[in-house]
Amino acid sequence: TFESDVFPYIGHRPILDIKAMELMSVLEKLSERGATEKLRKVRQRCGEVWKYAIVTGRAKENPAANLDSAFAPHKKEHYAFLTFDELPEFFRSLNTYSGSILVKLAMRLQVLTGLRPGELRQGEWSEIDFENRLWEIPLTRMKKRRPHCVPLSDQALTIFEQLKLITGDFRFIFPGRVQNSKPMSDMAMNVLIRRLGYGGRVTGHGFRHTMSTILHEQGYNTAWIET
Repeated sequence: TFESDVFPYIGHRPILDIKAMELMSVLEKLSERGATEKLRKVRQRCGEVWKYAIVTGRAKENPAANLDSAFAPHKKEHYAFLTFDELPEFFRSLNTYSGSILVKLAMRLQVLTGLRPGELRQGEWSEIDFENRLWEIPLTRMKKRRPHCVPLSDQALTIFEQLKLITGDFRFIFPGRVQNSKPMSDMAMNVLIRRLGYGGRVTGHGFRHTMSTILHEQGYNTAWIET
């Protein structure tokens, strides 16, 4: 991030001399690209550099700290999702799908586990604990960089037992179609969704929203759901 979005513009300047307006002009380039989430992260990371510079006597003030309200806040993207009432028809369509059995089973696990698509398709057999009915995902593969344990339902375990017969000798639960030393393509489930006629109506991420909505409506603790 620094090398591509910060250093080309102010990387050659002594940190003591860089003022808020100069940093603001760097951030404006991100704003013009519509990269509002990246802008927020770049401002925060620059702020951390200035904090360190101040405590080590290299700077006197933190220009990034005054720019938090200078730009429109990032709007979270809402992924297309299905409602509870729409799920039966989706599963009926999925049942009739005659394409890759691996992609089909991946989609079922996506709905059952609520994982992000990338976390799911990069899953490795070493992470599955059949005895304790857990999928233990290491922090290196999680968006928030902390380990994540997914309890496995009877339905999920049944799918893993099917998958074990197909890909159990490989590293990845869902190996790539061309190279089994790599995980399934990130486009595989998107293609499946389109072929089922649900393009634009749902995404892999959208099933997380569906799961959250259903659990909230059933009265489960919000903190549990988020965890």
